[in-house]
Amino acid sequence: MSGETTPTPTPTKNDPTTRAVGSPRAERVAHALARDVRLPDGAGTLALVTIDNGLDHTKPTTFGPTGIAELTATLTSVRDRVRAGEVQAVAVTGKPYYLAAGADLTQVTGVTSREEALALGRGGHAAYGLLHDMGVPTFAFVNGVALGGGFELALNCDYRTAAADVRALALPETGLGLVPGWGGAYLVPRLVGVQDALDVILTRPAANKPFTAQQAERIGLVDVVLDTADFLEESVRWAARVLRGEVVVPRRELDDEATWRAVTDAARARLDATIHGSRPAPYRALDLVAHARDRSREEAFAAEDEALADLILSDEMRASVYAFGLVSGGKRPVGAPDAALARPVTRVGIVGAGLMAAQIALLLAQRLGVPVVMRDLDDERVAKGLEAVRSGVERLTSTGRLSPAAASRLLGSVRGTTDLADLADCDLVIEAVTEVLSLKKRVFAEVEQVVSPDAVLATNTSALSVTQMAADLQHPERVVGLHFFNPVAAMPLVEVVQAERTSPEALATGFAVASRLRKTAVLVADRPGFVVNRLLVLLLGVIVDAVEKGTPVEVADRALRPLGLPMPPFELFDLVGPAVGLHVLTSLREDLGERFPRSPGLARLVEDGTTVVLPAAAKGLPKPVDPAIQATFDAAREAEPLGEPLDEAGVLDSVLAALTREIGHMLDEGVVATPQQIDLCMILGAGWGFHLGGITPYLDRTGCSERVLGRRLLPDGVANVPTA
Repeated sequence: MSGETTPTPTPTKNDPTTRAVGSPRAERVAHALARDVRLPDGAGTLALVTIDNGLDHTKPTTFGPTGIAELTATLTSVRDRVRAGEVQAVAVTGKPYYLAAGADLTQVTGVTSREEALALGRGGHAAYGLLHDMGVPTFAFVNGVALGGGFELALNCDYRTAAADVRALALPETGLGLVPGWGGAYLVPRLVGVQDALDVILTRPAANKPFTAQQAERIGLVDVVLDTADFLEESVRWAARVLRGEVVVPRRELDDEATWRAVTDAARARLDATIHGSRPAPYRALDLVAHARDRSREEAFAAEDEALADLILSDEMRASVYAFGLVSGGKRPVGAPDAALARPVTRVGIVGAGLMAAQIALLLAQRLGVPVVMRDLDDERVAKGLEAVRSGVERLTSTGRLSPAAASRLLGSVRGTTDLADLADCDLVIEAVTEVLSLKKRVFAEVEQVVSPDAVLATNTSALSVTQMAADLQHPERVVGLHFFNPVAAMPLVEVVQAERTSPEALATGFAVASRLRKTAVLVADRPGFVVNRLLVLLLGVIVDAVEKGTPVEVADRALRPLGLPMPPFELFDLVGPAVGLHVLTSLREDLGERFPRSPGLARLVEDGTTVVLPAAAKGLPKPVDPAIQATFDAAREAEPLGEPLDEAGVLDSVLAALTREIGHMLDEGVVATPQQIDLCMILGAGWGFHLGGITPYLDRTGCSERVLGRRLLPDGVANVPTA
């Protein structure tokens, strides 16, 4: 494999996932347009500045250098009018659906020097600082999405209104390898307190959970939520009441020094326990918040500038922006057939009523709005499946995501049966039975006898050959793989598997269903384990193989900390189930060879039903491996370990080398079209962080891909600071 080249997509000027940094697309300028609005009841004149890039809602408003310069010029002109006594208040708002979606990341990744990076931060602070120095009250009328620098525009105003239908208010920067760099790290803890500020700046970005307008109002990020239908008029009236003193907005006192220190110290300990120093942005943001209490505004903003400049020139930030581009572009699947070929899906059958089957049934009924029937062998299994569906609906209702009436309709649309004939009028039948090839083949053979010739058959297999499942059918071309991930409702990825004889119509139907379920679909070839399971199971196999060869389990469990993965390896084993992990590891070894190692110790753990992890020290913290399982591995070992036990660095190197080799095999086999598709799968199907860019940017920047494969996986500069 060394010396071979893997084709990569031709870069296009509008694709941030393949465009090298330093060559950004032209800036979509966010224009700042000012007009006068007469305030009611003689309260004077309000200068309303609207941020608008002149494009429709599919092109969000973002700030680049030209847009910031225009905002500065507009606000300077407004300030001159304030000083002349012509304006009594100033407000900013946005075009329909957007205030602003933050900084233009394609411009940010075009920065090549620290001086340019500093200029970006300072330019934003200078523009927003005019709102502080205006000399009259300033308002933000948040009419739509306000993210990052867009939300900081609102935070720099004295008061904030928000439309009731706004569902995306956030400072997501730490999830993108940055910090809130235009005032957020200083202003938010003063508005909502240091504890809630760390939720805004650290916790929610990690989980990609923006605030709704109502949630933001509850903690004090916005002052009032107003009806959407006449939001601008209501905001102007509310501003006039503030000016007349009829509305007084309370502001909380600054947290005392001891509270501030205790909260930030606890947050630092939590970062150390979860991401283990694997990326700099959360730590830099925490530092800014920790010092925000005692710094002046000028000192705090200067510190934001310095942090932003450092992070803009980091590989983690470039990988994060690359990952963001992948996820954003994932709704346009690579290699999907013409959507017009998809068959209509008006009724769905699920074969099996276990955990995955029930989750899939509930999601299909909810998102497709069609009747779903689950079929299993006996009434007891069917009843358990329906109870799982009912429990899922009750959770949705209890959290306010479903009304009682909608919950009743949803429950009524899912039914169970033991009679295969009840699947006869289904347009799509998904099998979700035990991962045994012969069983899945038998299920498809039985289903084919009762459904129409046009019905599409799908399998939720996680690793088995879809081609073999379909081989003996009268119409093997109707079979497609739809690999969902657990938990089905939460995990955004579906691997759409094209078997050797899958028809364009069946494949298009698979993509159409995934789209209607609001999932990101990635086309994968019918090769063992597809993408996510092939790499994750290999990773786990290398970890247990190190233990088989004498590495202590605690050392092996800590070895991947530099990657900052969602959970350590033995907790991942516990999540998927050691028996499932062993089954897939064995299956992949049979198909792909001895690079997927045997593990007598894991087999013994499964045989004994041994729990492999201890409880987490606190909610949200990782579960450590139970050191007691060391005895099981030692007892099951068939011979003395060969060589010396590995240290943490040695285990990590073994894992990275194995993953690199396997990615090389996968690209050679055509499992996916490009390395970018592997990265997208690892981000959405395995939860790997944006800072890794999935996996291939990390392998490139650590030199592993060149050392193992003799080549980079991505062109230099696509997901890293260019080396040349």
